[in-house]
Amino acid sequence: MSNLRPTLHQLRVFEAVARLGSYTRAAEELHLTQPTISVQMRELADTVGLPLLETRGRHTLPTPVGEALLAAARGMFDQWAAFEMLVSQTRGLQRGRLRLAAVTTAEYFLPGLLAPYAQAHPGIEVQLVVENRDAIVRRLELDQDDLAVMMLPPDHLPLAAEPFMDNPLVALAPADHPLARERRIPLAALAGEGLLVRERGSGTRMATEEHFAAHGLRLRARMELGSNEAIKHAVAAGLGLAVLSAYTLGPDPAREGLAVLPVEGLPIRREWRLVHREGRVLSPAAQAFLAAVRSAAPRLRARAPGPAPRARTPRGS
Repeated sequence: MSNLRPTLHQLRVFEAVARLGSYTRAAEELHLTQPTISVQMRELADTVGLPLLETRGRHTLPTPVGEALLAAARGMFDQWAAFEMLVSQTRGLQRGRLRLAAVTTAEYFLPGLLAPYAQAHPGIEVQLVVENRDAIVRRLELDQDDLAVMMLPPDHLPLAAEPFMDNPLVALAPADHPLARERRIPLAALAGEGLLVRERGSGTRMATEEHFAAHGLRLRARMELGSNEAIKHAVAAGLGLAVLSAYTLGPDPAREGLAVLPVEGLPIRREWRLVHREGRVLSPAAQAFLAAVRSAAPRLRARAPGPAPRARTPRGS
């Protein structure tokens, strides 16, 4: 065992492959080529002298020896993170790293929070990962980030979740849709239309499904699309209706070919939250970001978007 000399880079590559179950996904996450990943794993296995990974169906999984190495590697990474935190605390906020994860809809407002933070702490390196809710939950399960920005934290993890801003979900239609001329629309009428929805695993879709179910209705998906912008363009093109966060809209939805519908029971009222694992000791960089968001929360709540004005279409047009 004293002759084992794996590199830190090899261990990080191995951890990514074992966690993601795929050489290809590990290459994408680490911004490496797949042949490079394969070479690193072959050299690491040669160093250990035993197989570390095996293929089961479509997944690449650690062998029993690989499981032991994975636990040892993660322990080393935790120790190194603790050392980095100590150095960061000793230096104050002159240097450090903020590891932040966020669901996709947060990309509409998160730059506005990060910009003053980055200006106030130019020595802090910000690492931001933007994924759908399911992917962020997986990252929370693995405790990969300092903080996560999301709407619906999972119930099965011990988490600290601090709300900081409202997130109203509104119903959208093409500006010339017949419902855009109505003054009051039953929720059942919206449910009966069939909606353009985000992929499964999206927090917006989950919140909409929960809201419909609470009113004895079932969300009927007409089409799944992989981004908020794709849904907005599809709605404007007349492919269907949708429910999205008001944060996805510009100041004048009519300019985007959209109308916000006056549906009973909408907007769906949700909140944006900053989330981290309970018991995690936040780094000075993360503590500073949390303090900045807390300080900005009253202003953010006051400026949260409400139901936007509807496009006005003359009757009979």
